[in-house]
Amino acid sequence: MLDLDRYVPALITFIANKLSRSATVVYQKRFGVNVTEWRILSLLAIEPEISAARICHVIGFDKGPVSRTLAGMEERGLVSIRADREDGRTHSISLTPKGYATHDQVIAVALERERRLLSCLSKPERETLIALLLRVHGNLDAVKGAGEVDTRS
Repeated sequence: MLDLDRYVPALITFIANKLSRSATVVYQKRFGVNVTEWRILSLLAIEPEISAARICHVIGFDKGPVSRTLAGMEERGLVSIRADREDGRTHSISLTPKGYATHDQVIAVALERERRLLSCLSKPERETLIALLLRVHGNLDAVKGAGEVDTRS
């Protein structure tokens, strides 16, 4: 029987779901953005003028939901979507001044939420947690196709 208190994929999922749900409530109420929009805003602040494919790759979402989210963000004036000058089939996405302003407001709350979440850990424990999470993230390719392997032998 699976012990959900020790099964790492479940723990990571439960934490992520609860963080996302509570963040959406706060960000939507205070800034009019949901968690997916916040993730896109924060990525575009770091990497301006990137493609939707790059956004999907970094945040781990499928193209359809990201495209719909970007369309809504463009309608609200948070992002600008332009055809790439060199390849008209792809689009370059960047923050507008309103998008940067929204990012700057949300980031203060996001960092405070992170501070509160990790307040139960010492500084060395936080550094260890980050290092371990980065290592696990880097190992995600190891689980691709794992369900296709016959484990009955």
